[in-house]
Amino acid sequence: MIVTNISIAENDMLNQVEAIFQYATEAILITDNQGKIIRVNPSTEVMFGYNASEFINQTIEMLIPNRLKERHMNHRTSFQSNPHARSMGANFDLFAKRKDNSEFPVEVSLSPYTNSQGSFVIAFIIDISIRKKAENQLIAYKSELEREVEERTMILKEAIQKLEQTKDELDNSLKREREVNSMKSRFISIASHEFRTPLATVLSSLSLVEKYSDLKEDEKRNKHINRIKSSVRNLTEILNDFLSLNKLEEGKVMLNIEQFNLHDLIDGIRQELQGIAKKSQRIELSCADNGNCMVTLDKTLIRNILINLVSNAIKFSPEESTINIDVKLDENTLIISVKDRGIGIPEADQKHLFERFFRSRNAGEIQGTGLGLSIVAHYINLLKGTIQFESKENEGTTFYIHLHRNF
Repeated sequence: MIVTNISIAENDMLNQVEAIFQYATEAILITDNQGKIIRVNPSTEVMFGYNASEFINQTIEMLIPNRLKERHMNHRTSFQSNPHARSMGANFDLFAKRKDNSEFPVEVSLSPYTNSQGSFVIAFIIDISIRKKAENQLIAYKSELEREVEERTMILKEAIQKLEQTKDELDNSLKREREVNSMKSRFISIASHEFRTPLATVLSSLSLVEKYSDLKEDEKRNKHINRIKSSVRNLTEILNDFLSLNKLEEGKVMLNIEQFNLHDLIDGIRQELQGIAKKSQRIELSCADNGNCMVTLDKTLIRNILINLVSNAIKFSPEESTINIDVKLDENTLIISVKDRGIGIPEADQKHLFERFFRSRNAGEIQGTGLGLSIVAHYINLLKGTIQFESKENEGTTFYIHLHRNF
């Protein structure tokens, strides 16, 4: 009675195992220790497209793509030397081959067992084509999303850059507007101060000229006429400074390059300015090669630069002093220096010398707008040159202009 119950239980168990084998949705096949297939379930037939009889006594490599067969045989040999339950494809993708030679991705689990007839391996195979397709779609979607994020990020960066650029432009415009307002205020302040003295001189001198007109006092009359001329000249210089600055600021100064004799130009300037020099002041010119002083530059700018520098030397130097203009030429370069023996520039002020409206602290009541050297620096920059200086307070100043001989 007990034996009968055991036999029934074993039979039920066998039936259950057979049912699992027959009706499992995964492909299940059994191979011997030589890798030959001895049994497959119906899902294996459906998955690979073979009839059950076509599997029997064929090696498992019949289901492996040709390009992977050799590697699979090596894996199978390694597995047979140490059989144990395992999942395959942990570090690489697995592919199987159907009867029509089409490939598809799979997952494989191996379970070795032994009975009285020998050693065998049960292989469970799952077709993961749908999952792989979904994974690939997910990867593609991720890549597309990353690309879109990158594009949006780039667009955002460009937008931020444009905003920063706009901000900088607005800041520069605001700064420029503040500078213009400051210039206007300083212009009004300087103009009111600088114009007042020459105009007062003109008015008083005219009154005195009228007074002396009926008398034979030519010397006194000529003295006041000269004062009027000097005051008018000062007013003209001030206006020229403001007009030159305005043209420079608006970019209206255009170069007019021509060939001319530099010695003749500077000597003419020397003679012209000697007429407004202080008592016993001398303006001396030294040119390294009087016979070959031809240059190709903007004659007007060179003239304006030198008039400004020599006029300053006259204003800031005492009577009976000498102002030296020195010219050195070689094949490619030109160096012009203007040296005075005047009040010099305090060391603390020297870094501000070429700033607009700047006047050194020892300038006192000497007339000027503080624009001349700023304009000179602009002109020299237009000519692609440089200007440097040496100065010591109460001993004098020397300016050095370096230019290309032929622009």
